[in-house]
Amino acid sequence: MFKKIMNKKLLKNQKGLTLIELLAVIVILAIIAAIAIPAIGNIINNSKDKAILSDAAGVLAGAKIAIADGACGDTTQDTVTCKEEVLKDVFEGELDPNDKVTYTKADKKYIIHYSELGKIRNTTKFTVDGFYKAGDTNISEEALNKVMNK
Repeated sequence: MFKKIMNKKLLKNQKGLTLIELLAVIVILAIIAAIAIPAIGNIINNSKDKAILSDAAGVLAGAKIAIADGACGDTTQDTVTCKEEVLKDVFEGELDPNDKVTYTKADKKYIIHYSELGKIRNTTKFTVDGFYKAGDTNISEEALNKVMNK
């Protein structure tokens, strides 16, 4: 009997959250969301940009193989251009008809023209010598290596 009286007394003393407490919790959650959502958005954009740069590196790797095999034309010339029709055989991703890789023997430089590079959003983070403006679709191998390490 005593236990029943105590249980009823305990139940009467218990109260739920007040409206003020509930509003305080909602405000705190809103502040956390306001901070977290832009940070998550930046992480997603940076990962998309890194994926584009990684694809450009894949295009370059495929072009090097194709140039070494002579699939891109006469390798005795000063400049060898490996065009999209050859690159699609050595690169699994999607390519634009204007995508190409040019190798200049005198400078020993590769220049990648990859249309997806124009879609990079965070141009301030991925800025290096020779690759710095929004919409730029050309990058040298040296600049690509630098920007991939950022």
